[in-house]
Amino acid sequence: MFAGDLTTPEGRRAAWIDSLFVDHAVFRTVWDNFRAVIPGRLYRCNHPTPARLAALTRRHHLRTLVNLRGHRRCGSDALSREAAGRIGIAHIDMAFESRGAPHRDRILRFHDLYRAMAFPALMHCKSGADRTGLAAGLALLFEGGTSADALGQLSWRFGHFNRSPTGILDAFFIHYATLAEGRVPFLDWVRDDYDENALRATFRASGLSTFLNDRVLARE
Repeated sequence: MFAGDLTTPEGRRAAWIDSLFVDHAVFRTVWDNFRAVIPGRLYRCNHPTPARLAALTRRHHLRTLVNLRGHRRCGSDALSREAAGRIGIAHIDMAFESRGAPHRDRILRFHDLYRAMAFPALMHCKSGADRTGLAAGLALLFEGGTSADALGQLSWRFGHFNRSPTGILDAFFIHYATLAEGRVPFLDWVRDDYDENALRATFRASGLSTFLNDRVLARE
């Protein structure tokens, strides 16, 4: 765990070591899953390195970086937080879970943040697969999209496995589609009718996918 700061050469070196080898950013230096969610407005990716964040900001005129991991004591967090400040874009922390039923209060908080943030914006978690897919799907629903649109953001193309414990995120959108879509606006359903416990009771993960997601890929 990175517990230092970036004001000394030693602290910066420790942050990079933690980011590259503890937080697995060494893989993100050669591979990213950047995609447009809403072209010109909202984008998604895995946790960007400072250089990648700077390049994406120049290319897409970013004004906001949304950190879906929440504020963490790790090198990747410290480096991207500092990079956002140096580049001159807003940095917002919005923590989501990847293996639990989405919490009503977090969805509503994200909606409030979404309405207030400056666009274009880039969202990331660690791998850009699960929490980022959830947030991208929620954004599409905020913008009047469908649950099918939202589910398209939870795909193996981004590294998401719907039969692992992270598949409960797919189940959330399916839950809305089954119970209320077309009859109750999404945010009204979340606010008044969404039952996290009922969703948990209906979802079962696959052992093989769980092993791959949690043990092999070491996802958060």
